[in-house]
Amino acid sequence: MLLSEGSFQVNWVSLDNVPLQGLLYKPENFDPKKKYPMMVYFYEKNSDYLHSHIAPAPIRSYINYSLYVSNGYLVFVPDIVYKVGSPGQSAYSCVLPGVTSLIAQGFVDAKHIGMQGHSWGGYQTAYLVTRTDLFAAAEAGAPVSNMVSAYGGVRWESGMSRMFQYEHTQSRIGGSLWEKPMNYLDNSPIFAANKVNTPLLMMHNDADGAVPWYQGIEYYMALRRLNKPVWMLNYNGQGHGLTQRQDRTDFAIRMMQFFDHYLKGKPAPEWMIKGVPATEKGITKGY
Repeated sequence: MLLSEGSFQVNWVSLDNVPLQGLLYKPENFDPKKKYPMMVYFYEKNSDYLHSHIAPAPIRSYINYSLYVSNGYLVFVPDIVYKVGSPGQSAYSCVLPGVTSLIAQGFVDAKHIGMQGHSWGGYQTAYLVTRTDLFAAAEAGAPVSNMVSAYGGVRWESGMSRMFQYEHTQSRIGGSLWEKPMNYLDNSPIFAANKVNTPLLMMHNDADGAVPWYQGIEYYMALRRLNKPVWMLNYNGQGHGLTQRQDRTDFAIRMMQFFDHYLKGKPAPEWMIKGVPATEKGITKGY
């Protein structure tokens, strides 16, 4: 058991018996006899960043470890390894046993665990909430929710077809839509949206040149149709990640308010309860 505060490397075994590593960040004056809310963030492999310093400033698309640790959260960053054809299940097989191994150590509040990811991490977050109710809340940034429609899309910044990434690179389906149609369906969160019970916050911007924001719209509309707890943030004119500091700050505030509500029991802000009318966007914050 790790007793002091700081960042540490942790080890566990995936459901496929693959040895894995990850990072665990603990707050100052950490007491292993207490139970802490925990945030889980992932994007493929991050364990090599053990000694990297993260300045406590707004980040373009994901949680700031320093900010959350300073506010009493544990932050867990697990590595993920993949099997071609099953990217969603691969994330499940790696992340879930990593989380449960920490719960078993006694200092994680198992009822107050959050999950956050952006882009490829956002896809995995959107997928995982269709498979487990372990997380009390989740944020999925710029997620692909429907691999069938995404396969036929383009990357708006470059005009490049998106097919290559499913057949050969990050999305790891390993074949065309006609060769492996069930892999596209099985790995698409939208087709299991009826199984989502986890409150979900999304951020997908209308100038996203990597993941077309209709992917976020599809998932949001599906969850709304199913009466699931879901919110979607759109920063007009912003791309795949936020570049303007005021937008980064706004996103950081809203994301922490969202997680503080579900993981710490703080009151929900007005924007979560009533929303912000389009005519008041940028004027009324609703914090």
